[in-house]
Amino acid sequence: MAPARATRPASGALRPQLLLTLAILTFTCDACKKVILHVPSKLDAEKFVGRVNLKECFQSANLIHSSDPDFQILEDGSVYTTNAVLSSEERSFSILLSNTENQEEKKILVLLQHQTKKRHSKEKVLRRAKRRWAPIPCSMQENSLGPFPLFLQQIQSDTAQNYTIFYSIRGPGVDREPKNLFYVERDTGNLFCTRPVDREEYESFELIAFATTPDGYTPELPLPLVIRIEDENDNYPIFTEKTYVFTISENCRVGSTVGQVCATDKDEPDTMHTRLKYSIIEQLPAYPTLFSMHPTTGVITTSSSQLDRELIDKYQLKIKVQDMDGQYFGLQTTSICIINIDDVNDNLPTFTRTSYVTSVEENTVDVEILRVTVEDKDLMNTANWRANYTILKGNENENFKIVTDPKTNEGILCVVKPLNYEERKQVDLQIVVVNEAPYSKEGSLRSTMSTATVTVNVKNQDEGPECSPRVQTIQTKENVPVGTEIQGYKAYDPETRSSSGIRYKKLSDPKEWVRINENTGSITIFRNLDREAEMIRGGIYNITILASDKDGRSCTGTLGIILQDVNDNGPSIPKHTVVICKTVLSPSADIVAIDPDEPINGPPFDFRLENIPDSDIERTWRLTKINDTAARLFYEKDLPFGTYRISVRVADRHGRSLITPLKVLLCDCVTENDCTLRTDARTGGGDVRLGKWAILAILLGIALLFCILFTLVCGGTGAAKQPKVFPDDLAQQNLIVSNTEAPGDDKICSTDGFTTHTVGSSAQGVCGTMGSGVKNGGQESIEMVKGGHQTLESCRGTGHHHTLDSCRGGHVEVDTCRYTYSEWHNFTQPRLGEKVQLCNQDDKHKHAQDYVLTYNYEGKGSVAGSIGCCSERQEEDGLEFLDHLEPKFRTLAEACIKR
Repeated sequence: MAPARATRPASGALRPQLLLTLAILTFTCDACKKVILHVPSKLDAEKFVGRVNLKECFQSANLIHSSDPDFQILEDGSVYTTNAVLSSEERSFSILLSNTENQEEKKILVLLQHQTKKRHSKEKVLRRAKRRWAPIPCSMQENSLGPFPLFLQQIQSDTAQNYTIFYSIRGPGVDREPKNLFYVERDTGNLFCTRPVDREEYESFELIAFATTPDGYTPELPLPLVIRIEDENDNYPIFTEKTYVFTISENCRVGSTVGQVCATDKDEPDTMHTRLKYSIIEQLPAYPTLFSMHPTTGVITTSSSQLDRELIDKYQLKIKVQDMDGQYFGLQTTSICIINIDDVNDNLPTFTRTSYVTSVEENTVDVEILRVTVEDKDLMNTANWRANYTILKGNENENFKIVTDPKTNEGILCVVKPLNYEERKQVDLQIVVVNEAPYSKEGSLRSTMSTATVTVNVKNQDEGPECSPRVQTIQTKENVPVGTEIQGYKAYDPETRSSSGIRYKKLSDPKEWVRINENTGSITIFRNLDREAEMIRGGIYNITILASDKDGRSCTGTLGIILQDVNDNGPSIPKHTVVICKTVLSPSADIVAIDPDEPINGPPFDFRLENIPDSDIERTWRLTKINDTAARLFYEKDLPFGTYRISVRVADRHGRSLITPLKVLLCDCVTENDCTLRTDARTGGGDVRLGKWAILAILLGIALLFCILFTLVCGGTGAAKQPKVFPDDLAQQNLIVSNTEAPGDDKICSTDGFTTHTVGSSAQGVCGTMGSGVKNGGQESIEMVKGGHQTLESCRGTGHHHTLDSCRGGHVEVDTCRYTYSEWHNFTQPRLGEKVQLCNQDDKHKHAQDYVLTYNYEGKGSVAGSIGCCSERQEEDGLEFLDHLEPKFRTLAEACIKR
């Protein structure tokens, strides 16, 4: 059974001219090889020829080209004529498909064949060859006008030659919604549609056809039958918004993007029915044309740079979208697009006037004296409109300030520093104005800025006395007699430039050295002046003066009295105690003198010893000059350690001198600090106070001492409770420290093959590390220490006896159990005998000369201890002990260092 399509007249404007049912035959093996289209003998221009499935040939093609200029290929594969064509029996052309990204190309050969169609009457039955019961695609035009019921196709089964076959269908449109849309004649298998169908609601219908005999036998399997609804351009494209609103800055460049519009179409995608094209229909204001629209993307751009917000701040566009790629018969829709022009600072503010005149009284401050106005065409209350004012010239003394009124944009000129009529009666200012936002146009901003001049007239005012300058100075010698009158502070009337009628009063006089004449301002010395007084800085004594007139108006000033130095002070020695270390090579002490007078009355100094009656000072002590301000003190005789008192007279360059008593400490020391500490210790002198950190250190030391004692007590208690158990590998886990003074080379036996090593090398094995013994009083001390973690290198004085306490560094585990000699001898004698027997034999099984000697037990270690640590020190020991030698050794060390 196979479906057969009945021949019926074609609908639409193109179908009567084509007079064909286009059969697009694509080879299933390779769709790119050949496509056959049946066409009439004559084709008019811009007529539909057929459709080729391009995606089956080349899925990613983005460029389509026809080899024949008479034919045009659209993206959906539709073939249209561009010119009128008179076809011969056969005509062919190629469709070139390419991908510009990967440079891939493919070709489809299209063959046009002329075919003469014969009209058949509706009653004539098509005679068909025997076909299989298989589905063939079926379609119908959406919104068809009928007549209904509309014949679609006929389904037949090959078994109808042998049986009586009844046909039936099921599925959407039959027994499911939309119900009763399709039906099939039971006897003939003709399929009909009963009413129009909207493709946007139902794109296709999947029906199931059945062939059965009257007795219910089903000779065929159910046949899936797909009915596709052919799209008709019945939907208008619709904009996504009724009104579009965009914003663009004025004076922008040509080609600047304004915005993008978008429209949708419910018809079948990827067909001419949904191929949309955008355009601008109307612009308001119409002139000049400033905008353009991309026909495919709907992007609106500027076509001119003449956008000026100050002229027109808003434009309205009427835009259109049309399907069928914008062809005249396509459906279209319009919308409105409003474009607002955004302001930029393309207009500079300008003064409404170029010159202003104002006035202000002198000595007036923080007052407004003038308001200036400007014009700006930019958008109000924006940074492009708000003005910034600046005073370019005339404000060198910073008497004026100009600010902007945020409401009116006016410039407010104020006086911030008082003016003086007597100094300047008129001030000329130059003011410039700019916007807060930077100027957008190119070029020099300074050449286009607007400026204005302001003339400020200063009004005279009856003022009080003026203290000018504020600080005045006078000079006098420091030894001027009391009662001397000298020139004082002077204030004057700014109007008359006279000091008459002004009274003076002293406000500040730290030392109360002077009195002031209230009528003249002159100064009288009340007490002796001293340039070297504590409060005098730089030799200037400052007092504060108040000057007032008869109306009570006043001013204040400072009078600086410059005290000229006189030689009224002798040189003195500030350090009254000197230390001489007698043990150094050149025992002496340096003495330095100072003079508070000026350098002209100061050094060079002359140092002399002041002789005391009944004393032998000059023969005992000697002074040697070092420089202009210092001398060196020596002792002539071999004096004993102790304290001595001498007097030194120091005279300046003019002979003014001063005697200074000195206490000389003659000490057994190397440095002065050593003598000071020992003197304090002997005399109990010095007020020694312990700080909080010293107290804390003492407390921590006490706590640490208690912890050590507690650890020793607990360790002794634990050791007493441990049982004496000898492990099997006792000889391999214990360090044997023996004392010996016998001559000979000591050997250490390693458990790994019992290789002998001389003492001084690092021998560490399972047995542990052994040190050589030192004989002490005819007895021998043997101590066992568990573990072998202490190497010989960690013990100072290799080759001599050391207790574990003398070994620094390394981890040593000490067994708290000390064994008696009998226990040790009974346990180790058999084992050591065997191993020593092996160790002390050479290759010929004879005793070796350096074999290990046996020693008798002599008890615990010597009372005197070992001197090995002092006799031989390794290189790692430093010379820190030299820092703690006695004074006589220090003298020797100092002499060695100087050499």
